[in-house]
Amino acid sequence: MSQSRELQLRIRQMEEIRSILNAMKNLALIEMHKLTHYESSQSLAVANIEQAAQDFLAFHPPAIAKDQANLIAVLIGAERGFCGDFNEQLISFVNTGRYSGIIAIGTRLCNRLSTHPLIIAAINGANSAEEVSSILNQLIEAITAIATENSDKPLFNERSLRFRLIAIYHDYRSAQLRERQIVPAFSALSQRTLHKGHAPILNLKPSEFFSELSYHYLYAVLHEIFYLSLLAENQQRLQHLEGAVKHLDDASVNLHRKVQIYRQEEITEEIEVILLNSENL
Repeated sequence: MSQSRELQLRIRQMEEIRSILNAMKNLALIEMHKLTHYESSQSLAVANIEQAAQDFLAFHPPAIAKDQANLIAVLIGAERGFCGDFNEQLISFVNTGRYSGIIAIGTRLCNRLSTHPLIIAAINGANSAEEVSSILNQLIEAITAIATENSDKPLFNERSLRFRLIAIYHDYRSAQLRERQIVPAFSALSQRTLHKGHAPILNLKPSEFFSELSYHYLYAVLHEIFYLSLLAENQQRLQHLEGAVKHLDDASVNLHRKVQIYRQEEITEEIEVILLNSENL
């Protein structure tokens, strides 16, 4: 096979790869549009719960345990590839902290941390927004198991907690890694100045209300965190794939130029052979 034909074969292969990468890029873009809608709605729900918690805690401050020595990190990584150093940044971040345990989410991240001494649980990650709920159920089970080991009381009893749970994830809004405490809930709100006025009217005991509110808040804030992480993941994937497609386009242009050069040389050689044959005749 001549050099020009070999290059043309390589060009066709690169075009096939480019079409696959371009399809993946479009899927990432579609997922980002969908996640943007989900995240905005979820953020509003979280803000409403936090407002209700602020009104409640102004008159019923929780008695958080003082000896919460265990600091457990929930690392939310990428389930799929083509997103650069998404997982590596999380690993580097958690290695610099003072955590006593790690819950890893995402198959690729779990594989990287399989031999890490602090791993408590490894959970597969979500490929799309529709899979977030099922992943969260597994995460809640892992968190409940940790709480059971630390205390014989319910997870959302603020007096029973002997650990703090910190979510570490890529925040799409700030484009940075973020630490966010999710257990115990409302720790920042409980430290604010008490309001003046009348306390909210409750149909439950304050401890029961706070426990139920914390339960709903945990699910709401984890949904928000997962949506933000998936948005950041797909954004990095989109940028990575755009760079790969551009690289293939540039390489394809260079190969086309080489094909023209080699083809001109081959035509020149063919003309020379024809001229030599004609002279011999």
